[in-house]
Amino acid sequence: MRPLAPGVHQLLGRPPHFMNAYLVEDVLVDAGTPAARRRITRQLDGRALSAHVVTHAHPDHFGSSHALCERYDVPLWAGRRDVEAIETARPVPAPGLLPALLAKMPMPDPHPVARGLVEGDEVAGFTVLDVPGHSPGHIALWRDHDGVLLCGDVFFNVLRPSAPPRFLTQDDERNRESMRRLAQLRPKLVLFGHGRPLRDPDRLRRLVG
Repeated sequence: MRPLAPGVHQLLGRPPHFMNAYLVEDVLVDAGTPAARRRITRQLDGRALSAHVVTHAHPDHFGSSHALCERYDVPLWAGRRDVEAIETARPVPAPGLLPALLAKMPMPDPHPVARGLVEGDEVAGFTVLDVPGHSPGHIALWRDHDGVLLCGDVFFNVLRPSAPPRFLTQDDERNRESMRRLAQLRPKLVLFGHGRPLRDPDRLRRLVG
């Protein structure tokens, strides 16, 4: 695991930074695809976990959630408006033909959500922010005292910071609003679902204008 800030570690993956999961104190944030289970357990075995948080109900983020919650006997938490999608393993697709076809592909195992997170909830010293658009119940985690932001897929940072692909985004305009909201925080460290960490508080603001 790679330490990034006090109490915050990035789990290692192959290729690096392609599909990220994080350990925040004793809470696992996101779980990749079903194929990520082994690499995640290799890094978590022997550590005490209290919960697992999913930033949003897409299969590359809750793909191993069922297996990991069972293995470590921890509850699953997610944004309240994404609970049904995780419990039924039926994410809300983006508009269009391609997203409809993607929605018919095999999905990860469903898992019951023990806690539906809402704006202002606390998770391991971070505040939950309601940032819908990429999915209906997308959440971010924000730590105000040192400016650390786990933004999920509100932004991507593959090659450069950007919006997530439209064909994967349920409501592009709402996601743009969420991008603007997070950029206004001027985070000192941004941790993405996809891409390298970013330590430039003005980069996101330049992106959203």
